[in-house]
Amino acid sequence: MTTNGSDKSAEQQPFELYTGSERPYDPEDLVKASGREPTPATLEWARRLMAEEGPGAIERYLP
Repeated sequence: MTTNGSDKSAEQQPFELYTGSERPYDPEDLVKASGREPTPATLEWARRLMAEEGPGAIERYLP
């Protein structure tokens, strides 16, 4: 018997950690990750940063 009182074992979820650049993200995601509000100016900042640094641009803002 398991700790949850069932005869079946609890189904385990896959445990995978992802960083921001492993999956696609858009300028709004980068702006929010940096703690800013999405405005036309901050979205333009994010677009420029993504163009200059590529997919890894979001890495510095994620834990």
